[in-house]
Amino acid sequence: MERICVFAGSGSGNRPAYAEAAAALGARLAEGGIGVVYGGGHTGLMGVLADAALAAGGEVVGVIPEALCTRELAHHQLSELEVVSSMHARKARMAELADAFIALPGGIGTLEELFEVFTWAQLGLHAKPCGLLNAAGFYDPLVRFLDETVAEGFLRPDQRALLEVDSEPADLLTALAACHPVPAGGTWIGPDQT
Repeated sequence: MERICVFAGSGSGNRPAYAEAAAALGARLAEGGIGVVYGGGHTGLMGVLADAALAAGGEVVGVIPEALCTRELAHHQLSELEVVSSMHARKARMAELADAFIALPGGIGTLEELFEVFTWAQLGLHAKPCGLLNAAGFYDPLVRFLDETVAEGFLRPDQRALLEVDSEPADLLTALAACHPVPAGGTWIGPDQT
């Protein structure tokens, strides 16, 4: 993997563990020679991630919509900052630049970005690993929900397995490096869902 796209909150959250995880991930990526692709902001976990990767000598590519850039939210010390026309263009460009995806803690924007690439993996639109960095158990309720979705017949186990989950950056990166996702077998819906 040459670059990993990281989705992260533009806020820092209420626990120091979230920023610590963002900093640890940024540093680990840089130390491993893996570039960071992210939303281009300087605030919250986004900024912590970028600053940590830059401080460790890593490449950091930000992709930010013009509307957010003009609100002075852009991080201007990145290796590269791409300004695009819209949020849709931002997500498409980040996906194009990345070989894998990781979600740090964040709000509905982070969740939306994660679920889009997770859905694309399920549909076979890409074969790039997807992961959750479950800092301080932040994603525990979401993991339970996904497991319940399998139990209730809305997601197959092989589809659920397309999302790696770990609380440690190094362990998550190891899992993603070993992961070679393939589209879930057969159709993406069950035989009784046609």
